[in-house]
Parts: sequence; structure tokens; C-alpha cells
Amino acid sequence: MKPKPAVLALAALAHDHRLAIYRLLVQAGPEGKAAGEIAETLKLPPSSLSFHLAHLNRAGLIIQRRESRSLIYSADFEQMDALVGFLTENCCGGRACAPAPKSAEPKRKRA
Repeated sequence: MKPKPAVLALAALAHDHRLAIYRLLVQAGPEGKAAGEIAETLKLPPSSLSFHLAHLNRAGLIIQRRESRSLIYSADFEQMDALVGFLTENCCGGRACAPAPKSAEPKRKRA
């Protein structure tokens, strides 16, 4: 993945509703979920949901397909893998990484 698509994908995920939608679709797997089911699960009005789904679709993070009268959305797992790969490709200078011990993690203050 190149930097520009990575920035677009990260920007799309940088909103609480879009992140919740994306996580729900990742959990649903390749079968995806109907728009109405997403709206009901996340308690989002249809107009708001449409806006957020379009944003995720433009960023290449989700796939839309029609089944009868329903629009079904699913995560684009290939793009998700590419984004994670982009974020971690230079991790630890190419050496095997181990997670930091919990006690060594710096505590962050909330603003």
C-alpha cells in the first residue's frame, strides 16, 4: 500500500461511528451485513449511516453488493491486510518484535 491510500483509510477510520461500523463488518466476516442491520445494531439513523458507509467505501475499506432489495456491506479484508502491513512493514527495524511488558508501557494523560 502506498502512503496516500493509507492516509485516506486512516482518516476514514478516525471517526467513532465509522470505526464502529468497520469493526462490526470485520466481525461479520465476508458475509457482511445489510445496511438496516448495521443501523439497528449501532443505533444510527439511515441518513447518517449512508454518509459513513459512503466514506468507508471511498476509502476502499468496505465492499458494497446488492442482494435482492438489500445493500450488503462487508469489510475488504485484502485492503485491511494491506493497511496493517503498511503500518507494520518497518516495525522494530526488521527484527522480530515482542510486545512491551504492561508495566513498561507509558501512561498517557487525557486532555
